[in-house]
Amino acid sequence: MITLLISLILLCLCSLIAVSGYFLLSLSKYGGPPAGSPDGAVSVHVLVLGDIGRSPRMTYHALSIAKHGGNVNLIGYLETSPHPDVVNSANITITPLPTPPRRPPSIPFILFAPCKVLYQVYHLTRLLARTLPPAQWILVQNPPTIPTLAIASLICCLRNTRLIIDWHNYGWTILAGTRGPNHPLVALAKLYECRFGRLGDLHLTVTHAMARQLRSPPYSITQPMLAVHDRPASIFQPLTSPSTRKEILARVLPAPETDLIPSIMEGTTRLLVSSTSWTPDEDFSLLLDALVEYATTTTTTTSTPTPLLAIITGKGPQKALYLSKINQLTKEGRLPNVRIATTFLPFADYAALLACADLGVCLHMSSSGVDLPMKVVDMFGAGLPVAAYAGYESFGELVREGENGRGFETAGELAGILGRLLGGGDAGRGELERLRRGAVEEGRRRWDEEWDGKVGMVMGLVS
Repeated sequence: MITLLISLILLCLCSLIAVSGYFLLSLSKYGGPPAGSPDGAVSVHVLVLGDIGRSPRMTYHALSIAKHGGNVNLIGYLETSPHPDVVNSANITITPLPTPPRRPPSIPFILFAPCKVLYQVYHLTRLLARTLPPAQWILVQNPPTIPTLAIASLICCLRNTRLIIDWHNYGWTILAGTRGPNHPLVALAKLYECRFGRLGDLHLTVTHAMARQLRSPPYSITQPMLAVHDRPASIFQPLTSPSTRKEILARVLPAPETDLIPSIMEGTTRLLVSSTSWTPDEDFSLLLDALVEYATTTTTTTSTPTPLLAIITGKGPQKALYLSKINQLTKEGRLPNVRIATTFLPFADYAALLACADLGVCLHMSSSGVDLPMKVVDMFGAGLPVAAYAGYESFGELVREGENGRGFETAGELAGILGRLLGGGDAGRGELERLRRGAVEEGRRRWDEEWDGKVGMVMGLVS
């Protein structure tokens, strides 16, 4: 196995050199704004090796650059609809990457992964080296790490472009979560990420804890670094009008659940919202087990728990598995007074749904221990208090226990939070209202304020 792995790696390296050499012949360099553009115009390639429509932070980067007069090529996969402001911006050009083929179940991961990487190397190098003109900056999301960091750093070196790496998490820790910490590819991915991660001219991190880690071994990054916390976009706003709430619920709830709108408006049914990618790093069984316990356990405030509608949004590989479990639990009568529905909503409808909910639940488990979930940021922007998984170092940089949300690490702890906040009783209602006020306060600081004072100043877009 090791011999095979080494052979595949050598094949990838040789292919990378060959492909890169072909596209990098006579490569033009960045020499300032093109003729006819405003003096000092900034050009940026914003690169995410993922779905643009499900990459909110990179979307917000693009919108901020465009807002201040910069010209943006937003590069990524077009699997879902991008943010409407991106589509309508005159300063943003969406440049799609071909989506790589999915791995057939019959082909082992260790054989398929190099082929996928070669596919991405070819299309990414061709795009950055030939299709697009040189830019002043390339802003790249990490992870995905392979092959993005190597290609982006090479292009920047050869085209007189400066590289910004926006660290959302670590690619090798995510791989370790799916392949196991002792898998040989995990060690190689860590070595790759640490080596190429040092080549950025500027590094952005989502938490202060991550910035501290990146300054230390094995990363040992010495270049300038800014902690840029995720903040909600303007589309996420608290809701105060009952009539507007009713209209939104009629529009966004799945058809079978619209019969609950009157009881939601009266408060006799509580609305819970959770967004998940249906992947192993978000253990949906925590919420499912908590809902079973909520539905079948008598709370301290009422003999019958308040009816609950849980709306789960998102797409991902484990969705079918959990839908089967939900159907089985419902048939067995283990979810009395609880209805669970799944949906995938356009960006604006998702923001509106958050504003209508009573409580948000976040199942994000940080593989690195130092990232933060964007979904909680969005919930705060909509004035929605949260119950969030709390078992990682950076949790307290976003959720303050008892002020804007509650943390849990087990299904039992989450069930207790649901019973106390949603199960009925004056004490629970008072606590939920206090958390809502804290969420609204946390959501007041917006992305533009965070970005302008940090990234915008470094790019020369904000004085």
